[in-house]
Amino acid sequence: MPHKMSKAVTVSLDDLKNGNVSFSTLEEAFGPDSLGIIIVKDVPEDFPILRHRLLTYSSYLGNLPEHRLAKIENPTSKYLTGWSRGKETLKNGQIDTLKGSFYANCAFYVDPSLSCAKPTGDFSPEDFPEYLSPNLWPDLNGFKQTFEELCKVIIDTGVLVARACDQYAEREIDGYKKGYLEHVVKTSTTTKARLLHYFPADTPKGGEGKEENDDDWCATHLDHGCLTGLTSAMFINETRQVPAIPMTYSYNPQYLPTLKELPTSPDPTAGLYIHSRSGETIQVKIPRDCIAFQTGEALERITKGKFKAVPHYVRGVRPGFTDGENDGCKIARNTLAVFTQPNLGEVVDAEQGITFGEFARGVVEKNTTK
Repeated sequence: MPHKMSKAVTVSLDDLKNGNVSFSTLEEAFGPDSLGIIIVKDVPEDFPILRHRLLTYSSYLGNLPEHRLAKIENPTSKYLTGWSRGKETLKNGQIDTLKGSFYANCAFYVDPSLSCAKPTGDFSPEDFPEYLSPNLWPDLNGFKQTFEELCKVIIDTGVLVARACDQYAEREIDGYKKGYLEHVVKTSTTTKARLLHYFPADTPKGGEGKEENDDDWCATHLDHGCLTGLTSAMFINETRQVPAIPMTYSYNPQYLPTLKELPTSPDPTAGLYIHSRSGETIQVKIPRDCIAFQTGEALERITKGKFKAVPHYVRGVRPGFTDGENDGCKIARNTLAVFTQPNLGEVVDAEQGITFGEFARGVVEKNTTK
C-alpha cells in the first residue's frame, strides 16, 4: 500500500520558552484535523550526543546473552519495567519477536531517590505493579546515567510544549484549570520511557506477509498518556558493527563505545506512520537533532477532545536491505519514546471523575487480555 510523506509542524525551543507559538500552530499540530505531532528544533546541544549514546546502548542491550537479560525481566509488572521480547501479541496473532523493549520509570525527574511512582490509598505495589515496580537497570557502564540524562532533556522540552497547550486550553475550554498540563508533566512520577531495539529481519526481502501487513512491527495503537516525546530512529549495520562489548575495552569505562549510525534508513518504508484524520496513512520523519511530541488519550480527555490522540504504528527495516556498501547486512532500528503521564491520582476526565490510575489500569487490562 503506498503511503504519503508529510512534514509535521515544527517549532523552535526558543519560541516555546518565550510563549511565541500561535494557537493556529497548535491547532495545526494537535487539533481535530492534525497529524497529532509537533517537532521541536534548536534543542539543547547535548541532546544529539545523548541520543546517539543511548540508542547505541539499545543495540548492546538487545544483544546481551539471555541469562543477563533474564535478570532485568519483570513478568509481575506485565513487563512495564525492565526488558522484554516475545511477550506481546501482534494483530495477526503472532508473538512479537521483531523488537525488544526496555521500560523505565521516570520518577527520577521529580525526585532522584525514587525508582517508581509513590503508592497511594487506591494503588499499591501489590495491586498495580505495572506502575509501582522499581526500575531494573542492566549492568552496562553508563547506561543508567545516559538514560536518565536524555529523558530529563526530553521531559524538560515536554514541559514547554505542555505550557503552550495550557495557554490554548485556558482560552478554548470552559473551566480548564490554569497551568494544568504543565503541572502534570512537570510533577509526574508515573512518566515512563521505552527504549526499543528492532532486531534485524532474517527472511528474504518480499517474504510472505511483510508487504501486506504494514504494521506487523508495532501494531496500530494510541498512546494513553499526555504527550509522548520521541527521538528520531538510529539505524545500525550490526553485521559490520557487532554490538558486543569489546573484550579489549578498558575494565571500567564510563561509557561503552558508540556505534556508527547509518546516514539514512536503507529501507525507505521503515519508520513512523500516522493515520491522519482524513483516513490517509502518513509517514513522518523526525530530524536527528529534534524532539517530536505526539498526543495521547489522556491529553484528549483533559482537553475535552480539542486535541486528539493519534493512531500510529512503526515499521522496522525489511529483510534484504543493505547499508549501500555491503550485501547480506543486518540492519537494526533503535529509538526512544518518553510517555509523559499524570500521577495516578490526577483526574483526567472530570465529567466521569476518572483518575489516570483508573484509566491506565483499564488500558493495561485491555492490552494484556488474551
